[in-house]
Amino acid sequence: MLSYRKAYCYLIGLFFFIFSLSFGQSQKIADSLAKSYKNNNLFGIKKLELLRELAFNELNNPELALKYADELIELAKLENNNKYLHSGYLQKGYYYFNNGDIELALEAFFKSAESAKKAEFIEGQGVVYAVIADSYVVNENFETADNYYNQALTLIEKTNDSIHLASILLNAGDAHFNNGKYDAALINFEKSGLIFEKINYLAGIAYNKGNIGMVYAEQGRDELAESNINEAIEILEEQEDYYPISIYLTYMSDIYLRKKDFNTALAYLEKSLNLAKQYGLKDQISDANLKLSEFHEGKGDLASAYPFYKKHIEYRDLVINLQSVQEAYDMRTDFEVSKEQAIAKEKQKTQRIIIWSTIGVLFLTSLLAYGLFKRHKFVKATNKIIAAEKERSDKLLLNILPEETAQELKDKGRVEAKKFPSVTVLFTDFKGFTKYAEGLSPEELVKTIDYYFTEFDLIMERHGLEKIKTIGDAYMAVGGLSFDNVDQAKEMIAAAKEMNDFVIKAKEDVHTSATFDIRIGINTGPVVAGVVGKKKFAYDIWGDTVNVAARMESSSEPGRINISEYTYERVKSEFDCTYRGELEVKNRGHLKMYFVNS
Repeated sequence: MLSYRKAYCYLIGLFFFIFSLSFGQSQKIADSLAKSYKNNNLFGIKKLELLRELAFNELNNPELALKYADELIELAKLENNNKYLHSGYLQKGYYYFNNGDIELALEAFFKSAESAKKAEFIEGQGVVYAVIADSYVVNENFETADNYYNQALTLIEKTNDSIHLASILLNAGDAHFNNGKYDAALINFEKSGLIFEKINYLAGIAYNKGNIGMVYAEQGRDELAESNINEAIEILEEQEDYYPISIYLTYMSDIYLRKKDFNTALAYLEKSLNLAKQYGLKDQISDANLKLSEFHEGKGDLASAYPFYKKHIEYRDLVINLQSVQEAYDMRTDFEVSKEQAIAKEKQKTQRIIIWSTIGVLFLTSLLAYGLFKRHKFVKATNKIIAAEKERSDKLLLNILPEETAQELKDKGRVEAKKFPSVTVLFTDFKGFTKYAEGLSPEELVKTIDYYFTEFDLIMERHGLEKIKTIGDAYMAVGGLSFDNVDQAKEMIAAAKEMNDFVIKAKEDVHTSATFDIRIGINTGPVVAGVVGKKKFAYDIWGDTVNVAARMESSSEPGRINISEYTYERVKSEFDCTYRGELEVKNRGHLKMYFVNS
């Protein structure tokens, strides 16, 4: 099953999702109002309303939204307007909440609630109490969260706001779910479900049914779980809300695992991963890869488990190990607290030893023996956890490196470089990228590069090739890193064609505004490969073959694949190529080159 923490990290987002829909949050509004803000010709209530709209609707730049919120707070104080002061602190709290700083978020939310109360704004006060409760859920303080949910419900019930009322009931149910109180969670979900159905609010209905399904799944009531989750998925697909679908599919997999229907369980996991990849849901890509790794590992198929585990690490930076470290840290903290308490008791007992010498000695001996026993159990349990994690890591490491190489890496922290007699190296870069990048924000620039390189990675994976690295807009990959004399030149040409086709198609889609072309260069020959670095290992290749491949790319033309004479000799029977002649190359003299025809 998903951990409780993963469950509420997703479910807590529903509250803000409902708010966005019900209040019409829109970046377009922020962009249009920014002009009025720059003109600086509004005062009083009009200026307060402008700042509130900007703070609420600014989605692309959270720091700018915080700036608007702070300015709204200062102006509201000067105008002595508690209602707008409430809005300013609320938006400021959202900023810190979304950045994971729950303490600062709570500080802002409490000030927002106080201002709403002074303004006699019942709905606003109820909303703030609900987000305060959400914040306590994140900190796993469920008792305090439940108290604030109840206060929020009492206030919202005095209004006619059905969506907020149902949303708070749903979030309160989520809190019970994460706290293992499944019966209480179901009661809340049933109440919220009736409200959502009465107003025909499809998104709320879907989330509600999905959450009910997860409760049933935790209780082992698989048929009810499956029925509710399927209904939720059907509605969410119509709404094109894919993030929760990916999580619900994982729960479906757990249901079929309990039924020992491994094929269906695997199908749901693969569907979850494919959906997450299709819509760029990186958190769920990580979770789905981890679940697939555990699935294959549970069947004893470590060779199939490792690639999924590797992808999980790439997307989530070894979350499992970090959680294990945190658990070990918590255990250590508990031990230290117990140790300090034991020392304090020992000091008190020392004064009694003079009078109760025999009894005191026996007591201290018993206390010491008990302490040593507890410490022995703690060390033994910790060592068992470490040994299990080490054994798992060793098994997975052996699936990517030979046993001798893996042992060398563990013993020395590095491995000796190795020479490969024949590989095929690819370089690409984008025409006009530098000029295009000058007009982009850093966020948009990274988003554009990620869009292209993510697809390139998938293409390399499909053809059994290896990405080596990216530098700016340049992409480097290699095929043939083995000693079986298979240079994979044909596979690399096929992959290059797919990359070129994707770049052409990207000009017409809605995912990016980029309209540049790609230059591709390929060369075949010997290289030296190895692992560099001591802390963050990087696998790289070196040699004249790499340099020539880079020259092939720089000598190519936009939208064309330029290959060397060495590569041409290996693929001429498979691909139609055009001889370009001997072209002069910087620091290389004249080299024969060929274009691969489309």
